[in-house]
Amino acid sequence: MKIATAAYSLSWLDSWAQYEDKIASWVSKAAGQGAELLVFPEYGAMELSTLDGAEVAGDLEQSIQSVSEKMEQAAALHLKLAAEHGVHILGASAPVLSGLPRPVNRAEIYAPTGQRGHQDKQIMTRFEREEWDIIGGGPLKLFDTALGKIGVLICYDSEFPLLGRALREADILLVPSCTEALSGYWRVRIGAMARALESQCVSVMASLVGTNDWSEAVDANTGMGGIFGPPDRGFPATGVLVEGDLNVAGWTYADVDLSRVADVRADGVVLNRTHWVEQEDRVVSVTNQSLF
Repeated sequence: MKIATAAYSLSWLDSWAQYEDKIASWVSKAAGQGAELLVFPEYGAMELSTLDGAEVAGDLEQSIQSVSEKMEQAAALHLKLAAEHGVHILGASAPVLSGLPRPVNRAEIYAPTGQRGHQDKQIMTRFEREEWDIIGGGPLKLFDTALGKIGVLICYDSEFPLLGRALREADILLVPSCTEALSGYWRVRIGAMARALESQCVSVMASLVGTNDWSEAVDANTGMGGIFGPPDRGFPATGVLVEGDLNVAGWTYADVDLSRVADVRADGVVLNRTHWVEQEDRVVSVTNQSLF
């Protein structure tokens, strides 16, 4: 299959039609290049807050409410486009009020059959928990799709190996991200590449890019799209199938043959995924030894 991953820049929106046109254009372009799986980044839906004006878009709490109340309408748009183009789409994540005490950070996946599912972020960054008061949502999920088994680790989640291990049956791990600084981008990228190494799978990182002075939450963003695999038989020696250009908005594409995932899991030069369990007895039996 061909995978398209986004370096996505936010827009100031004056109308819902403008948003529809933008998303339709992005999806049409990727589908026109033959992409079957399209991945948008974390918090890419924050641009919807601009529809309620500068005061709302610039306020942390009001922007949550504004975006959350528009996500069902956004879902309908993404489902329509997925069906129209015959593609699977991971939509940009958003803060969503879902009956919990505080909002969760939720990414939805849309199939061309009209089905949809969602993944909530598990572990919050300091900004999310200390300033924005976003909380961890529902459990990790494995999506069984026509393209293969897909898991989602939203940004910071990719930096935690046990979350990746929980999704070890996934052929593809999607990592939508929103990182302010270059160091943040590299933390998530290293996490995405490490999870591909450990689970011997393909990981797909999408990034928010650009500056948005109207927002306190997504005001500065650094990143690029990238698709990674285990540096083993059938994959590039670097593990990098493709990477985009830093802070340049657009799609980055890679052709991915999932039979290579099965092959490397069964007969790779190393077998990280299989040998993972050999850590367990060893890490519980760590002993202290004085060298003084």
